[in-house]
Amino acid sequence: MQKHNKTKIGVNSPCPCGSGDKYKKCCQPYHKGTFPKTSEQLMRSRYVAYIISNSDYIIKTTHINNPDFTPETLSWSNDILDFCKYSNFEKLEILDFIDGDEESFVKFKVQLTVNGKDESFIEKSKFLKNNNMWQYHSGEFYE
Repeated sequence: MQKHNKTKIGVNSPCPCGSGDKYKKCCQPYHKGTFPKTSEQLMRSRYVAYIISNSDYIIKTTHINNPDFTPETLSWSNDILDFCKYSNFEKLEILDFIDGDEESFVKFKVQLTVNGKDESFIEKSKFLKNNNMWQYHSGEFYE
């Protein structure tokens, strides 16, 4: 298994998700096992999980009907970690949030570079509740 550099975030540092809260009060509890109550919180915590190379959290919060979902979690995890290793996540901006009981949507903009190349994008993500837990289902990209 490859070694991957993990970005460390201090517990008292501002959370990289852009909420304005400290990491320990924002996304860290989700990374440690608390389930986000909204899909917006899940979106933010998944973004930070990519920053800190937490592939387990990405896999755990991905819906089984997502096109990237695979039971081959070791290879999936390595793919996620490779993406994290070569990506620099610069900023997350939530543009729109449509809450629902079983289905919700978050439209967001991510500024990032991959291998030094600008790969920023806008996506409208669909989230579904599965066993009372929000999971990322799919995303639609915008120009």
